[in-house]
Amino acid sequence: MNDAIGTVRSGTDTAVDSGTQTVDRAELEAKVKEIYRRVAQEPRGRYHFEMGRALAERLGYPPQHLDAVPPGAVESFAGVGYFFDLARLSPGEAVLDLGCGSGMDLFIAAAAVGPEGRAVGLDMTQEQLQKAEALRAGFPAASFVFGHIEDLPFEDASFDCIISNGVINLSPDKAAVFREAARVLKPGGRLAIADIVSRRQLAQQIVCNADLWAACIGGAEQVDTYQQLMTGSGLRLDQMRRNDYGFLSGSAQAASGKYGVMSLSMLAFRD
Repeated sequence: MNDAIGTVRSGTDTAVDSGTQTVDRAELEAKVKEIYRRVAQEPRGRYHFEMGRALAERLGYPPQHLDAVPPGAVESFAGVGYFFDLARLSPGEAVLDLGCGSGMDLFIAAAAVGPEGRAVGLDMTQEQLQKAEALRAGFPAASFVFGHIEDLPFEDASFDCIISNGVINLSPDKAAVFREAARVLKPGGRLAIADIVSRRQLAQQIVCNADLWAACIGGAEQVDTYQQLMTGSGLRLDQMRRNDYGFLSGSAQAASGKYGVMSLSMLAFRD
């Protein structure tokens, strides 16, 4: 292993408890949808995080890949890392993007698997899906589905690879996300993701702040716990590296600095 050291499911529960730290599930989902609705519709707005092509290039996306993606998808890109070199997608494969947003990563994946493959983007924000669907022409392998990453609407062993960019940290039930990912991956399938984690356990006032959750701060799991949740769900962590990523707003930067919040790209396999 190379160690260089984001949806929220609706349900009957009204709160999610992490030890003594509680975040209201309904408030969190509403806040996440509000922010990412704006990301789709107002890509030049002001957010806690950077967006767009300049961010993608700094994270490592090859310019030629970005040139081949609809500009509308690139402008709403709000990822936290690059992982396609880890994913190593091949023609004919089936790939799932958890929290696909307006589709930039999904379109790159669709181009990689080709017309004989399948690239499915799942998101819980309708405005993101509507934007992605409107940009889909020219990508026959691409399709988009509404859903929550903790409860995937797919059969067991449906995908060769799962990707996700800055989304799993938004979930208050990461164990369920990884269990579902392992379930829908084929034996030997891989999970290639970028996500936000922390070196130290976040303080309760941060974890309970829905604004900071939606900004990819409040839901950052401590890195060793994040790895345990992944491996405890039947996934074997193979590679991990840190990304050149930072937040824009003062509150997000302060939390990031105090608790060692950072972005990692990771590759794991289902045995």
